[in-house]
Amino acid sequence: MKKLALAALLAPVVLAGCASQSSQSVTDNGLAVSKDKMMHHRWVLTHVDDAPIELADGFNAPDLEIGEHFTANGHGGCNRYFGEAELKNGQFRIEKMASTMMACPEPAMKLEDAMTKTLTHWSDVTLTSQDLELKGKVHTLTFQLRDWVN
Repeated sequence: MKKLALAALLAPVVLAGCASQSSQSVTDNGLAVSKDKMMHHRWVLTHVDDAPIELADGFNAPDLEIGEHFTANGHGGCNRYFGEAELKNGQFRIEKMASTMMACPEPAMKLEDAMTKTLTHWSDVTLTSQDLELKGKVHTLTFQLRDWVN
């Protein structure tokens, strides 16, 4: 009888643990979104709101690097940025993001504005083996995995 009572008490705890893990952040394609899968990678921006990015002459595509301890840094289109990344309930943001303050031609500043608005606010994350999508309230950013070659 004691074993049955103990099992009845533990069952909700075990089921709640399973439910929180399975709903943690599984994308449509079945890959779980986790810090481990996002860290130690360089993601290069390819699309904003489903449109290919337009680069000013001499400018590289914006990127997002997620490093050890979930630190984030990169190039936003014009300026370099850095901060502490957060992942919570399938959403991502960079808290207390700081950046350099240079002025650049309009295409670069437009990209940087979209990056900043999306990265500093909570965005829904979709992760595949080669792509990272951050869907914010204003913009959707699509990145492609392009790790540095050693």
